[in-house]
Amino acid sequence: MTAGPFGALREQLTDAAATFAGSADALAGILAGIVDDVDRALGERLEIFPVCHHSPASALAMVRRLRHRQPKVIYLELCEDLQPLLGELRNCRLPVAVQAFASELDGFPAEWGPLSVVAPVTEASAEYQAIAYALETPGVELVLVDRSTDHVFQWSPRDDAESAAATGPTDDTGPTAATASTGGAGEQTALHGDAVGVEIGDLRPRFAELEAYLLHHGKVRHWSEWWDQYVERPLTGADHDTYRQVMVLIGSLFRRLRPAGSDRTERDEDRERYMWTRMREHLAASGVDPADCLYVCGAFHAASRVAQFGMDSPAPDFEISPRTGTRWRYGLIPSSHSAIEAQFGLAPGSVSIAAATWTKAVSGSGLTPYRLDGQRGGKTRGRRKAVAAVTTPAGPVADRLTGFLAAPPPLDGLDEAELRGWCVDIVRLARRNGYLASTADAIAVFETSILLAGLRNRARPTPYDFADAAVTCIEKDVVPGRRDVRRLCEILLGGDRIGQVGYDALPPLARDVLDRLQPLGLDLEKRTIQRALLDLHATPALAGCSDLLWMLRHLLPTDAVRPIMGERRLGHRSIQESWDLALGRHQRALIELGYEGVTVEQVLEQRLRRAVRGTDATAAGALAAVEDAIRLLNSPRLVDELGTRAVELLATERTVDDAPEVLRRIRRLLAHHRATAPTLPAWCAAFVTTGYAHYCTLLPTAFVEEETGVRQVGAMLGFLFSMESLALSLGCDRSQLELAVAQSHPQSPAKVALLWAARHQLGLLPLAELRGRCAELLANPLVVPAFPQYLSGFVHALEPVPGLAPFVVETMSTAFARLPDPVLLPWLPTLITTLRQHGPELVPMLVREAASTFPGTLPALDAWVPPWLAPAPTPAPTAVRAGPVGQVHTLLGAHPAAVDAVAGLLGCDGGWSEPQATPAGSPGSALMAAHPDTVEAVAALLGGG
Repeated sequence: MTAGPFGALREQLTDAAATFAGSADALAGILAGIVDDVDRALGERLEIFPVCHHSPASALAMVRRLRHRQPKVIYLELCEDLQPLLGELRNCRLPVAVQAFASELDGFPAEWGPLSVVAPVTEASAEYQAIAYALETPGVELVLVDRSTDHVFQWSPRDDAESAAATGPTDDTGPTAATASTGGAGEQTALHGDAVGVEIGDLRPRFAELEAYLLHHGKVRHWSEWWDQYVERPLTGADHDTYRQVMVLIGSLFRRLRPAGSDRTERDEDRERYMWTRMREHLAASGVDPADCLYVCGAFHAASRVAQFGMDSPAPDFEISPRTGTRWRYGLIPSSHSAIEAQFGLAPGSVSIAAATWTKAVSGSGLTPYRLDGQRGGKTRGRRKAVAAVTTPAGPVADRLTGFLAAPPPLDGLDEAELRGWCVDIVRLARRNGYLASTADAIAVFETSILLAGLRNRARPTPYDFADAAVTCIEKDVVPGRRDVRRLCEILLGGDRIGQVGYDALPPLARDVLDRLQPLGLDLEKRTIQRALLDLHATPALAGCSDLLWMLRHLLPTDAVRPIMGERRLGHRSIQESWDLALGRHQRALIELGYEGVTVEQVLEQRLRRAVRGTDATAAGALAAVEDAIRLLNSPRLVDELGTRAVELLATERTVDDAPEVLRRIRRLLAHHRATAPTLPAWCAAFVTTGYAHYCTLLPTAFVEEETGVRQVGAMLGFLFSMESLALSLGCDRSQLELAVAQSHPQSPAKVALLWAARHQLGLLPLAELRGRCAELLANPLVVPAFPQYLSGFVHALEPVPGLAPFVVETMSTAFARLPDPVLLPWLPTLITTLRQHGPELVPMLVREAASTFPGTLPALDAWVPPWLAPAPTPAPTAVRAGPVGQVHTLLGAHPAAVDAVAGLLGCDGGWSEPQATPAGSPGSALMAAHPDTVEAVAALLGGG
């Protein structure tokens, strides 16, 4: 076992395993296998470059490798169908994420949709350096060899459908993004949404005990800090060969200590077979020498043991399954350091610290990193001359592991100027955020940072030591503002850098939105909230901007487009509007909107159609879609289509849970069409007739079912009574309603009160009898505790029978007057709760009725007699000129021209008599004699008996 450059190291590890473990079997096999993996990876003809995601050490090693030997082909571990998007990175400000998105699924469970895959890219990453080198160097080809985004979900387990529906399936290369809270730092952590993350080089132990052991003995709190201390910093200045061997060693260690037989291991091995198969296919098609190629992959995959590994493997190629029929859309979305940390389970602030480490290492090493021409953000560098790719022959592999593992870590001296600057700046930031920090706190942070570093066996305090010291010395136990000290340290050490997708890299819909909003005169690509003022009366040209903003308000998140003044409802458009726009902050949502269509109108129309065609569509939702189509699109064709679908949904519903919403929306739509069109649309008439028959059929059952609430039954009766005249004119039969009410036999008090109100509206229960029943309830001590429920039913009855408002006021007043305090006081909380819970829209009607019934001043209350207790008025004596009939004669005599005209139309002849004479022969008298019922009605209005 001494063959190869690593034979001596293999013997040392085997002897150490036998000495410390007492047996040379298991441990020796693991250690020897790690060395074999390193020997195998470095002996491959196709050079393998192992990396860790978002690692400055990997990025620096990549720059050194590409400056020393320039390959002609770079194979990159990234989803192969994302390659056309990489050129658009030059139009963006990093960090951004390459995204694949699918909303219409074909071949995947419907509950997984929509599917989204993102691959974040930062400047301090080896993959970005490789991409920039390949795109900016003539004659160099970049080939993505990892499985497609379609295969990412094809290889996801299907047995946990509920988990996949909630968060999407988990990718092998990184955990699914956690849902982040909005507001504050949550806005940045939610930039990736619920997409599955794809990263290069997920180097983290999958053996929980091993990770806990490393964290404990490394005296660190989380994995990112351990990696920074024991891997990142030692490898920052390492040469190329040492870097490769150490990274493959770490990848092999984590691979061999992973629990065997897991689904994740099988998927990782399938990915490795997939990538080697793709590389062989490309080499066979292009004829490129493998010595002129570079394979960039995660260190975990560099230590692969699959049969297809290597160019000289005799194993057959991996059989790649075809893609499903799902249509994928691709684009770039903004990313941020905190979004990357949240998605891949990194410690907060670790990516920001890595970016600061990268900047410092680049300036200290003198290297010039690769950068896409025209890249936005960052330091501007002079454009390099195009140089043809050259290849320097690689020398034999030498053992660098033995010296690296045996030598102590290089001591990095204390940089007092850097640490002092951090301490002064953190105190300044803390004072700005409400902390009572002073110079003494800066000195304490300085000394504590050095003390913590010494306790953790570090010669130089790391940013993590500094953050711990700042929290201890400044924050103590109080956070006066919305930012704690650890968050302030993250801001100080680099901040949460947020990327932006440039205009040229946006999808057509997003560019169209920005173009159409140009008349506002705002820079909508900024991440700040901007105020837009629209005076549509003075500048009618802004009407198009207003229409677009209302559509975006419907499609985008709430904070992206927020109206401050103005509204858009049926039949009403404001002449002045004010908006708060934050499209730059919600760029991801706008970009994903572009995956659904070319224009905002098209996307809105598609969403409205999907809303009414879905499996969970309801009649209320369809009416809401109709209303949105009228308000936002003004498309009669679409309105008719959605309205017809609403009729179909109403006819198939078997519950009345949405009856209040249906009643509210159909009333509003009917009022709109009556005000704007000569006739009602056909779908409105069909909805009324269908709803009349539908609710009549379900009414007896709804009265009895305990699951159906009082509000729903009241809304049903409101639909039947308020739409009755229209339904009868359209051919419905009133006997349906009468039979439905007759067949209803409720048991709960509230529904009994609703039934009484319905019978009263139908003329089957006179008001006197209804008043008597309520008096009997109040007189029965056993029923009094349940009387608030009866009142709740009467309150809900105001929806179908608004004329009962005086009676409800009378009933409540009678209850307060008659009930004794021992009964009334315990009853009041129940009454208030009942009214507040079940009648928020109907209580104002009661308040208005009570205001018109009760006296307006306190002195008048002493002499006030309730109308229902006042004695009946005595009939006035019959006289020609006295009483109501005489008042009618006086009224007719005061308007002779009108009386003559009406008499002529009705065929009454006769002339006017003298005022002193009897009016028996006047036209008014003839008119009154011909229509005695009208005379009695007018007399009643004038106060007669």
